[in-house]
Amino acid sequence: MTDIPIAVLTNGSLLWKEEVRSQIVDAHLVIPSLDAGDSAMFEAVNRPEKNISFEQMMEGLIAFPREFHGEYWLEVMLMKGHTGIIADEQKIAAYVKKINPDRLQINTVTRPPTEDYSVTIQPQRLKELAALFDPPAEVIADFRGVHAQSDFQAGRASVLELLQRRPCSIDDIADGMSMHRNEVIKYIEELKAKGLLEKRCSGKKFFYSAIQKA
Repeated sequence: MTDIPIAVLTNGSLLWKEEVRSQIVDAHLVIPSLDAGDSAMFEAVNRPEKNISFEQMMEGLIAFPREFHGEYWLEVMLMKGHTGIIADEQKIAAYVKKINPDRLQINTVTRPPTEDYSVTIQPQRLKELAALFDPPAEVIADFRGVHAQSDFQAGRASVLELLQRRPCSIDDIADGMSMHRNEVIKYIEELKAKGLLEKRCSGKKFFYSAIQKA
């Protein structure tokens, strides 16, 4: 394993593939996400490709730690009106036990959402939901200043550079830059708040582009 620490943030949807696991097995830290507790919610929240099922994703999330010797953390992104309710939380918690990560973190969107279905859960409620896990999850949603951190600024700059070249949807950015979809949403939210992006609808899809200054 290289002496340079390697961290991999992934949506975990392809960890059931042996070739994907082999590409990251030497990382020091892998953080996949689990944003749903059943197939219906997986379809609603993650909007996966047609050839990716909830069952396949779970298979990969559970199998990977058996051959991985680094730190294996799990991030659960909760959204009000979807996974931010006790019934769905309990479903997710049951799968978390099967995955058995070294650390469990829960997060939520911390700015006005770019998509109608992506709604913030307030801090106190997030703490209550974190307590439903066994052991309790760590709340990592930063409602104060995550957008000022240097790593966030670097990612945000890369997304803006891409959108200066061509309009993209959130999925286009995530796929093109190998980013987690939730991470892309955070960057888009910040750039929109600064008045640097415009949003357009084409068919049923939203596209973002950089506002060209005169």
